[in-house]
Amino acid sequence: MADPSTYRPSPGSIPDAPGVYKFRDATKRVIYVGKAKSLRSRLNSYFADLAGLHPRTRQMVTTAASVEWTVVSTEVEALQLEYNWIKEFDPRFNVRYRDDKSYPVLAVTLNEEFPRLHVYRGPRKKGVRYFGPYAHAWAIRETLDLLLRVFPARTCSNGVFRRHTQIGRPCLLGYIDKCSAPCVGKVSAAEHRQIVDDFCDFLAGRTDAMVRRLEHEMAEAAEQLEFEKAARLRDDIGALRRAMEKQAVVLGDGTDADLVAFAHDELEAAVQVFHVRGGRVRGQRGWVIDKVDEMDVPALVAQFLTQFYGEQVEVAEQSPDSGSPVPREVLVPELPADADALTEWLSGLRGSRVQLRVAQRGDKRALAETVQRNAEEAFAQHKLRRAGDLTARSAALAELQEQLGLDTAPLRIECVDISHIQGSDVVASLVVFEDGVPRKADYRRFALREAADEGDVASIAEVVRRRFARYLKEGPAEASDGERPGIDPETGRPRKFAYPPNLLVVDGAGPQATAAADVLAELGITDIAVVGLAKRLEEVWLPAEKDPVILPRTSEALYLLQRVRDEAHRFAITYHRQKRSKRIQASALDGVPGLGQARKTALIKHFGSVKKLKQAEVDEIAQVPGIGRRTAEVIHAALSGGGAAT
Repeated sequence: MADPSTYRPSPGSIPDAPGVYKFRDATKRVIYVGKAKSLRSRLNSYFADLAGLHPRTRQMVTTAASVEWTVVSTEVEALQLEYNWIKEFDPRFNVRYRDDKSYPVLAVTLNEEFPRLHVYRGPRKKGVRYFGPYAHAWAIRETLDLLLRVFPARTCSNGVFRRHTQIGRPCLLGYIDKCSAPCVGKVSAAEHRQIVDDFCDFLAGRTDAMVRRLEHEMAEAAEQLEFEKAARLRDDIGALRRAMEKQAVVLGDGTDADLVAFAHDELEAAVQVFHVRGGRVRGQRGWVIDKVDEMDVPALVAQFLTQFYGEQVEVAEQSPDSGSPVPREVLVPELPADADALTEWLSGLRGSRVQLRVAQRGDKRALAETVQRNAEEAFAQHKLRRAGDLTARSAALAELQEQLGLDTAPLRIECVDISHIQGSDVVASLVVFEDGVPRKADYRRFALREAADEGDVASIAEVVRRRFARYLKEGPAEASDGERPGIDPETGRPRKFAYPPNLLVVDGAGPQATAAADVLAELGITDIAVVGLAKRLEEVWLPAEKDPVILPRTSEALYLLQRVRDEAHRFAITYHRQKRSKRIQASALDGVPGLGQARKTALIKHFGSVKKLKQAEVDEIAQVPGIGRRTAEVIHAALSGGGAAT
């Protein structure tokens, strides 16, 4: 591991100008490329205290052995140079939004004498036009099945086409009029290409003109008493409309736009893109990527637009018939700091003006919210896939055993988290994971009393003391003759705190972990391992250790610890909000004479909220235990604005 100070440039040597920089490792390989408005400010941030850097950034600067830069005159030049260098060097620490080859597209081989329509995955080829991407291959086949009766183009492979040319007999699709059978000369090459061109025009969005032309031909056939032809055209129009319904209009003004949304946490981000062409959603893409640095949504937007559209333009150059991949509008959740430079760069890629903006109202805002929900759902599914993978959970538990030096895998893990706002309404949560999955029936929450004013370390100590004091009281050691350990003899159910964890996780760093371990030692409990998980840097701290344990970024063990910690945080926040809400509601009754805390709590519990209490009549208030008729009249008068009764 290199020390960044060994290759840090002297501060005065770095220009205070826009530019692009490269970090190289000891073998001179480029491992990271970035751009900055001010090279001096940006590069100096990499050589700050290592403990304050994002984990992946820290790994990058300790892997690098040198840094170099190039000054440019404008931010647009910086964008272009950054993209070119990323493309040229393919640095390991840069994210690249390459096309996901699992997304199928509809390909039209315009480079062949008799073009073919087919489902395709893979790199783009010159002379082939692509439509999509689609979410599923069956969606392409379903669309083709509807449209082939109107546009009977060839869909067979080259081998099948040659075979039927040799035998002089068309395939089944040729007999049922879903192929114009160019293999046996039913149509000429020019006629077949016209069918394919009409098909491409329809998928490209020129649908209304196609339907109007067919309706006109149907009317003419009916006037000339060609009823079979009119009926066939009627069925063709119906097939076109059914195909159009599968790509419902979402933006009625015929907008060409890409809508982008993100869902992210400290370490990963999910991005979703909806491609709208001619007002219809023509395709959707999605990725989940590692965050290279501490990035908010505007920074993610800037990174994505540069990488994604740069890649798409390169792909489009291989297939010029597909048109520009950069739409007239790009709708994003938040504008990046260099929005003007990005807009100019995108306009240059498209060859005409591009708008980069945030959807504010109407249909575009509604669709942007849909894209955002898709991003959040994709991110949640990504997390759940890892959490639900039995192999991954087993690997995580085995890795925790190895990394923490445990005698056995921690099959039961408990985690403690503290929640408060500036020291008020201090609460704590305790969550339980068994075999790597939550056991919600064993979750517990604590309202802190003794250590509420003494900080998180004292609060952690209080929770651990209360939890394990109950364990010593209810656990197997206290079971009398004839009783099953940990089982309440009266109810037959497990006691709340009867079972100890193999591993206790506390939200925090070394001081919190040490405090928890000290409490266990005071109670005489020596067979429970304790660690702290510091949220900002995701470091694992052992009690009384000077340095943390650094788990690999892709570690399943680290991912499991993060899930446990995040679930404890969620549970604590929920309890804190409930308690704070009740306190705030009860405070509305402070001015009512004769009401102590017990009566306030009883009123809020009975009615559910102060709003409902205000709507209640005197008789209803008097039904609350501890509230007499006279007190009910005082409460009613005070809350209705009439003042206290005299």
